[in-house]
Amino acid sequence: MVNKNGVKAEAATASGGVASGGVASGGGGAASGFSGTKIFTWFMVLALLGVWSSVAVVWLDLVDYDNVIGKLSAYDADGDGDFDVEDAKVLLGKCIFNDDLFVTSTLNVASHFYDVLFFISAKKKKPKLLNTFEKTIKAEIDAAEKLRKKGKVEEAVRAFDTLVQQYPQSPRCRYGKALAEDDLAEKMRSNDMLQKALSTYKEASELPNATPDLIKATLKKRAERQQFLGRMRGALATLEKLVQIFPEDMALKNDLGVAHLLIGDNKSAKRVYEEVLAIAPSNGFAKVHYGFILKSENKIAESIPFLRDGLESGDPGTDDGRFYFHLGDALQRMGDDSAYKWYERGHQRGHFASVWQRSLYNVDGLKAQPWWTPKDTGYMDLIKTLERNWRTIRDEALSVMDKTTGLFVPEEENLREKGEWGQFTLWQQGKKAGEACHSVPKTCGLLERYPEATGCKRGQIKFSVMQPGTHVWPHTGPTNCRLRMHLGLVIPKTGCKIRCTNDTRAWEEGKVLIFDDSFEHEVWQDADSYRLIFIVDVWHPELTQYQRQTLSPI
Repeated sequence: MVNKNGVKAEAATASGGVASGGVASGGGGAASGFSGTKIFTWFMVLALLGVWSSVAVVWLDLVDYDNVIGKLSAYDADGDGDFDVEDAKVLLGKCIFNDDLFVTSTLNVASHFYDVLFFISAKKKKPKLLNTFEKTIKAEIDAAEKLRKKGKVEEAVRAFDTLVQQYPQSPRCRYGKALAEDDLAEKMRSNDMLQKALSTYKEASELPNATPDLIKATLKKRAERQQFLGRMRGALATLEKLVQIFPEDMALKNDLGVAHLLIGDNKSAKRVYEEVLAIAPSNGFAKVHYGFILKSENKIAESIPFLRDGLESGDPGTDDGRFYFHLGDALQRMGDDSAYKWYERGHQRGHFASVWQRSLYNVDGLKAQPWWTPKDTGYMDLIKTLERNWRTIRDEALSVMDKTTGLFVPEEENLREKGEWGQFTLWQQGKKAGEACHSVPKTCGLLERYPEATGCKRGQIKFSVMQPGTHVWPHTGPTNCRLRMHLGLVIPKTGCKIRCTNDTRAWEEGKVLIFDDSFEHEVWQDADSYRLIFIVDVWHPELTQYQRQTLSPI
């Protein structure tokens, strides 16, 4: 969903399966969902898990019409592998209700539609999906396809199944059957039916006399649906086959790079994007992804020109909040204030709620403010319990803080400029972290009756110890669905502070600080001794019970 400001908002559905959406391709993208144990590390992976989509902009004075039509393929609404008149009608409807799809200063709806139809009739070469024999049965194929396009998917499945039985060696008939099964899977919310479609796509691509365009369309669709089901390695194999068949297609190579990233194989993804950029050095999609990989390798300065140039290219798949996020972050780490120009641009493009609030996995309409009072949260009972029992909590933390216990592990989320920062996690993504509570039973016992904390699937409960000389870079959390509580346990008299937006505060022993970590925040530890706090994430109080149950973990 997209809120009134254009910020991506999440539907309350579990990730994976046929519950919603699909995978956009062409520029090279994928949608799926998974999570891990290190929030920022996995957030960087999640940064590539959303739907990588693009918006075509039609200009009256554009000369490269073929290029425009290539971009318009993103609006293949009927799934037939091309952009045609039926798709133009859908695009016209979007134009009427969403002016952002076009540059409208000197254009009107009629001229957009005229240009689109002109491009289709004069310049667009439709994919050649029919072989020589299939042209003789085109009327039969078209009749079955018409049923599918009209949404009569059960009838379409039967019609194409009849054609497949009648013409078992027809790749186009089998591809049509796969598309109809795919549509039926969406209608039924059935992964079993989608699996059937995947098998039929494979069969269609392997039949003799399949045209190159049909092979490409069939395998691309198969890879997209494999990714949608979370079968990342299967999708990778499909895309590798596609690239092998069509080595000159840079969009397919871009998709292959994303597929490698989705299984955590950054090294292979990097190699793919290097190959793309060697052939097409101005490819914006490859640039932003290559820059992202460099940044994940902590090659901050090297990542900046790739991220910046890729965003400035305007290529499909580049106008994404994740790339504005990482470019701004890289610039901040280099001490370059132009970071806020890019954050502002990301905000203006609808990717961020504001320059300060830059979380990417959001629910629309939640109250947004950097600092909260206990009364604001409605969680007064929890806060009172924490503050009344802070010494008990502190003493249990001190009893396990010795390095020999191995319970406090170094922060591994690449958030520190310098210093030492250890954490001991009790709950992660709404679940207890292994046997951690055995070491601090009183602390865990105090929290058990507060599901707003222990059941927060988008948060953590943990101890945090920070040594003198530590600085945590300005950063934002991944979601606006939580608030973060800090209970002071051991706080030096001076030298420790936290900034959220432009408001800097200090911890106090036995007191809870509450902030929304989807807003930019930064930490300094310049005291002479360690700082120890207890971090408790809670659901944003305005989330419904249904949302708390159905939102995916982060």
